[in-house]
Amino acid sequence: MKIRRGRERGHFDHGWLNTYHTFSFADYFDPAQMGFRALRVINEDRVAPGMGFGMHGHRDMEIVTVVLSGALEHRDSLGNGEVLRPGEVQRMTAGTGIRHSEFNPSSAEPVHLYQIWLLPERAGLAPGYEQKAFAESEKRDRWRLVASADGRDGSLTIRQDARLYLASLTGARELHHELARGRHAWLQVLRGSVTVNGAELAAGDGAAISEEANVTVRAADEAEVLLFDLA
Repeated sequence: MKIRRGRERGHFDHGWLNTYHTFSFADYFDPAQMGFRALRVINEDRVAPGMGFGMHGHRDMEIVTVVLSGALEHRDSLGNGEVLRPGEVQRMTAGTGIRHSEFNPSSAEPVHLYQIWLLPERAGLAPGYEQKAFAESEKRDRWRLVASADGRDGSLTIRQDARLYLASLTGARELHHELARGRHAWLQVLRGSVTVNGAELAAGDGAAISEEANVTVRAADEAEVLLFDLA
C-alpha cells in the first residue's frame, strides 16, 4: 500500500477556486504522480458562490463528479442541464468530444466536490451523460456501488473495467472489500479520518493498494470514503 497524503497534493488557490490535485493536472506536474491504473485525475475543488468553469471541451475520458456540500449546475453540448447535489453522482463520457460548464448556482454557499477522470476502455466512444441519487441509508456502514462497467445494482455505467463505491462510516463497524486476484484498489478519504489496512488516513489522503486480498476500513467517528476497484 502506498499512501498519497492530502497535504502533498498539488494545490492552487485562485480565489474563486481552491483546488487540490492528487495526480498531475493543468499547471501541476509531478512525473511520479501521473495516475494509478485507469485513474488519471482526482481533483478536490471548492468553488466560490456564483463562480465556476465556463464551457470547455474534453475527449476520450470518463468523468465522475461527487458533490460533498453545496450544489453544482451542469450544462453540456448534448443538451443536458442538471443541478448536482450531495448524495448524487454524475458520469460523463467525453468520448469523441463533449463541451460542458460547471457552475455554483448559489449566491451565498460554496460548493465542495470531487471530480475524477478515468481512462476509457477505448478511444472514440459516443459521448454520454448520466446522473443518479444514492440515499444515505444505502451507504451507511456499507459499500454502495455507484459506478461500474455494466451498471449493475442501479449504478452509473462507466466505460472502463472499474467499480466505484461510496461508504459513510459511523464508527459502528469496519468494512471489508475483497480484491480479486490481479485487481487493485484506490481508497480516497472524502471526510473524517479512517484506518485502512492498519494505516491512518485523514480527509484528502488516498492510498493505492496492490497485491492485497482485502481492503479493511474502520473509523472511530463519522467519515466518508470513495473506493475504486481497478483492473
